[in-house]
Amino acid sequence: MANSKYEYVKNFEADDRLPPSNWIVIRIDGVHFHRFSSIHEFEKPNDSAALHLMNSCASAMLKHFPDIVFAYGISDEYSFVLSEKSDFYQRRSSKNVSLFVSYFTSAYVTKWKEFFPNYDLKELPYFDGRAVCYPKVKVVRDYLAWRQVDCHINNQYNTCFWMLVKSGKTKREAQLRLKGTQTKEKNEILLQQFGINYDELPEMFKKGSCVFRNKVEEIVKRDESGNSVKRRKNIVTIDHVDIIGPKFWDEHPYILHEDRSMVNNNYGYVKKFEADDGLPPSNWIVVQIHSCDFYRFSSRHEFEKPNDSNALYLMNSCATSLLEKFPEIIFAYGVSDEYSFVLSEESKFCKRQASEIVSSFVSYFGSAYVMKWKEFLPDRDLKEVPYFKGRAVCCPKAKIVRDYLAWKQFDCHISNQYNTCFWMLVKSGKTETEAHLCLKDTQEKEKNEMLFCQFGINYNKLPEMFKKGSCVFRNKVEEIVKLDEGGISVKRCNEIVTVDHVDIIGPRFWDEHPYILHED
Repeated sequence: MANSKYEYVKNFEADDRLPPSNWIVIRIDGVHFHRFSSIHEFEKPNDSAALHLMNSCASAMLKHFPDIVFAYGISDEYSFVLSEKSDFYQRRSSKNVSLFVSYFTSAYVTKWKEFFPNYDLKELPYFDGRAVCYPKVKVVRDYLAWRQVDCHINNQYNTCFWMLVKSGKTKREAQLRLKGTQTKEKNEILLQQFGINYDELPEMFKKGSCVFRNKVEEIVKRDESGNSVKRRKNIVTIDHVDIIGPKFWDEHPYILHEDRSMVNNNYGYVKKFEADDGLPPSNWIVVQIHSCDFYRFSSRHEFEKPNDSNALYLMNSCATSLLEKFPEIIFAYGVSDEYSFVLSEESKFCKRQASEIVSSFVSYFGSAYVMKWKEFLPDRDLKEVPYFKGRAVCCPKAKIVRDYLAWKQFDCHISNQYNTCFWMLVKSGKTETEAHLCLKDTQEKEKNEMLFCQFGINYNKLPEMFKKGSCVFRNKVEEIVKLDEGGISVKRCNEIVTVDHVDIIGPRFWDEHPYILHED
């Protein structure tokens, strides 16, 4: 990052590291999945293909993130367990949650056609998430038991409910019929009215899905005597088993390093560990999202250096989608592989819960990125899943929001000028090390002279998007809606999401758009 007078805004970035020596559970949950499942005609009460898709995404998570030791999923939610020793991203809550929901969402969109070959995605799926700390293995096991008990209760109710609806009852009538019924009564309804033995339903529906690394032995070679030489290997496995009782944990003690002396059947108390991470009221919220391993990602997909216009247009289109989806976002600023989204001081979005806001944004952004890829890069296939991390920053005044955005734009200019010189030197035949040495300690004027004298490039004439980044906001425009009896046009003010590349360090833009930050 460049040094500038605006960098004081970094002081508002709160430390959200989770306490050490605690097991971390990151639970992600589909947002508006009731509507999503209806639009995509998921089978009720359980759609096997949709559940297998969720399990495949969870399996991909364990393959990509070695810190995950166990995962449990039901319906449209998944819980990922990280060990008490994990130092993944220095245990920063927002980073961990945003990475997980982003990767999971991108995998969901990428794998959609694998499980639904005859259905196109009609809207973008996205997830929110939160991180919860548990001090002991006992509590982690009780948390997972709570989720599996909930799976059974919900599945039994939903199976009865949808069978009643399919038999001709209204949803209201089905709810009234099941009101106050116990487990035994529901089983009798299924058996007597519909000939369904609940115990014979698929285990995935009744018990949910466990994803873990199973230790298996495989033969790697044979010695001179013909005896097999074996090696233990971890294979990511999906299973549908009881994790309430001790049997599974006794057979896999290496997963949670089980203390078998601990037993508790009252699972609901685990909800008390879900700490409130609400952001303070009357503060502007800036949600920063940033891609992960982007240098490798851009290299694998052969992005043009120092700037790939199509890749930047893709980022801008995703940001536009967020403003169209979330009216709470009043402004966005993007450069390279990052974007910052501003919510007003009055916003009540997600009850101002940081993890839910950040995870919703990175998830939807990642979903849009995968969906729109072919629109902007039609000649390139996605070779790996893109994903993003994020965090929320609070700014008590509009002035500080403006200074934050000025800092990001100032950094955009400094970085772009350096990168333009660097890659021109590399393309001219220098190694990357030699290019860095050539640019060491050079000032802005020297870099401009280098570009002009050596490569005939006038830096000031480069595209504004490269030099100033991209602003996304709702532009107020007047449109004629009709003519009155006297032939005079009747106008209406309309808001159109706009992408522009303008100076936001000086006052001009803000003077022309005072409604964005309600600037005094």
